[in-house]
Order: sequence, then structure tokens, then C-alpha cells
Amino acid sequence: MSKRRVVITGLGAVTPIGNNVKDYWENLIAGKSGITRITKFDASEFSVQIAGEVKNFNPADHLEKRELRKIEDFVVYGIVAAREAIKDAGLEDNKYDPNRAGVMVGSGIGGLRAMEEQHKVLLTKGPRRINPFLITRMIVNMAAGYIAIKFGLKGPNTAVSTACATGTHSIGDAFKVIQRGDAELMLAGGSEAAITPLGIAGFACMKALSERNDEPEKASRPFDAQRDGFIMSEGAGVLVLEELEHARKRGARIYAELVGYGMSDDAYHITAPDPEGDGGARAMKAAIDDAGLNPEDIDHINAHGTSTPLNDKLETKGIKTVFGEHAYKIPITANKSMIGHLLGAAGAVEAIATVLSIANDVIPPTINYEFPDPECDLDYVPNTARETKIRAAISNSLGFGGHNCTIAFKKFTG
Repeated sequence: MSKRRVVITGLGAVTPIGNNVKDYWENLIAGKSGITRITKFDASEFSVQIAGEVKNFNPADHLEKRELRKIEDFVVYGIVAAREAIKDAGLEDNKYDPNRAGVMVGSGIGGLRAMEEQHKVLLTKGPRRINPFLITRMIVNMAAGYIAIKFGLKGPNTAVSTACATGTHSIGDAFKVIQRGDAELMLAGGSEAAITPLGIAGFACMKALSERNDEPEKASRPFDAQRDGFIMSEGAGVLVLEELEHARKRGARIYAELVGYGMSDDAYHITAPDPEGDGGARAMKAAIDDAGLNPEDIDHINAHGTSTPLNDKLETKGIKTVFGEHAYKIPITANKSMIGHLLGAAGAVEAIATVLSIANDVIPPTINYEFPDPECDLDYVPNTARETKIRAAISNSLGFGGHNCTIAFKKFTG
């Protein structure tokens, strides 16, 4: 029995370089950085004072005040991205069975700001003054839950939480839901809003973040020899995944076909990747195998590319393990050079970029690539976008806890 085919018919994004897909994509191709000094709180005493904040975004423009009192920004971002994806897919007329349409939108951290604020209330005013919506503002499944409520999606609904791999796991899991026949339509992706004092301080104290405070736009530099850590960012990405015949019957526009999904774990260390890049390599190979492709069929890789010393070196090593000499012929990009690391939303917004690269035959650059690293010696599309034919591409996500996942997309040819 052949697998059901799954296509991408809608995209939605809220990012540090654009609050919709059009702006996000145009700024990616232009090589624009969204990293600035933190404005959400006074970070002057912090060792890290830069982040990828969502800009010019007023939640009240998108939701009513009574709703906003109950939810955190990561939920708002998720709803806004989902709404755009639904509109982009032409699904506003509700010509689908809601019982066969679901949501898989995860978050790595959830409502951290609510936790911080209400902990202060607990200490200063006592337990009876805690906001009754604290728990529902805080827990990571609320983006998926609210999206389902908002748009009447009654099918499968879960919220993956695998740190930096969340968005990609969500898309891959939703892909499998459709393949096995449990739904015709899924909204999938990730959402995050963890630029808070505790969030920044926590990552800073574990020495994961760049301290290049005087040059925010140059701080995220994946695969560059002078990289010194990632940049925490926020936002959301949501894709509409649809069974091919369902999409055809309603005349949907198809961006690309989702053809493979691979997962693994390093089983090595809570934050550091396996020193051989083995886990990432196995996830890439599994996705390519699942797609029925050969390594030589892959024309582009959207790398996890965090700008940390270990990740970039070991992801490069994993790519070489899977692709051999072909690795040197594959254009690789790191979107995080411009948008920073959206944690649980990273894989989703990077999947959107991968889909658009396939649809438009153009690859966004890896900006801030100035000093070559002998251990990172592949083609990272440095500093300028590149037009090239793309038949198939993969997108990688590698998370704390050793979680690795890869999704494979192919140009849709009918």
C-alpha cells in the first residue's frame, strides 16, 4: 500500500525580521539581521543584552483584550501565524471537515513571563493573589489548544516540546498523522516568547549565548570561526500540511511536497552534541530514506546552524558523514544568522524558508560569515543569496537533550 502524499499549501510567520511570510522571506533574501539590543526589559546589568525581538507587533491588533488577559505572547504569535497560514491556504471558507483537521504547534518553554511575574506576586502578596489564568498562560500546549478553538479544528491535536527541535518534530509528526490517514489537514509548527529576564539570564549563565553586545547585527555568525554563542529570539511559524488529493479537490496552490522525516537522539549529554555528530547524521539519513531519495538528490540543506562553537562544527561533521564528497556540492544556509534562535519555533520558521527556497529556486544567505573555520569547510552560501535549481532539500533541528530531527521536502511536480 503506497503512502498518502502530503503537500504544503499554506504558510504563516511572526519573526524578528517580519510579522508575515512576505516580509520574512524578503528580508531573509536581502540578508537583513533582526538582532538588536533588548527592549522588553532593562538588560543593562546582564552579560547578554541582545536578542531577536518581534518588532512593531501589537497583540491588541489581532485579538480582543478579554482574550489577551488569559494568554501569553507565545500563544498570540501562534494564533497570528496560524491565521495567516489558513488564509494563505485558501481555507477561510471552511470547506473541509473540521473533524479531519488538526493542530500540532509546540513550544520549547511556553509562558515563562507569566511564571516570573506570578512568582513575584506569590512572594510579595501571597498565594491568594495569584492570577487564576497562571497555569493556562504558562503551559506549552496552549498555543495548539487556542489555535484549535479559534479556528474550529477538531482533529488530532498535540503540542511537542523538544527544546530547539520542537518546530521540526511538530511538522514531522503532523506529516505522519496525515500519511497514516488520521487527518486530511494539519496546522503544524512552533511558537516561542522567552525573551524575559529569567530566560536570558538562564541561557547566559550556561554560556550558550553570544555576548557581542556592541555589535548586535553581527553577533549571530553560524559556521564562522569567531562565533561565540546563539542569540535568543521569539516568534512563530505555522505550515498547512494537506493530503494531496484533498488539496487537489479544492484547487489549492501547492508550495512543495513533504516527503521524509527522521528522528534520533544523541544519548550523550544534556546540552552538548555527540562529538562525532552521529545523532544529527542518523536523523538526516532517516529522513532521506523515508523520502525514498538518495543523498545525491539533495540540492540544499537548511542547517540548524546556531552559531555556537560545538553545534556548527558537529553539524558539519554529520553532514559529511551522510553525504560524503557530495557534502561539498550542497549549498547550506543558516537562517539563524539573521533571525537568531527562536527555540521551539526555530524549526518551523526554517521549514518555511526551506519550502520557499524550493518554490523560488533561491537560497537565503548565511550572513556574518567573515572568518573561515577549518572545521566548517562546506558551502554555507556566505553573505549573499543564491539562485539555484532545487529538486529536494532538508531542514535540520538539533535540541537540548540530544533531540535531533530532519524533514525532507521536494519540488512538487504533480
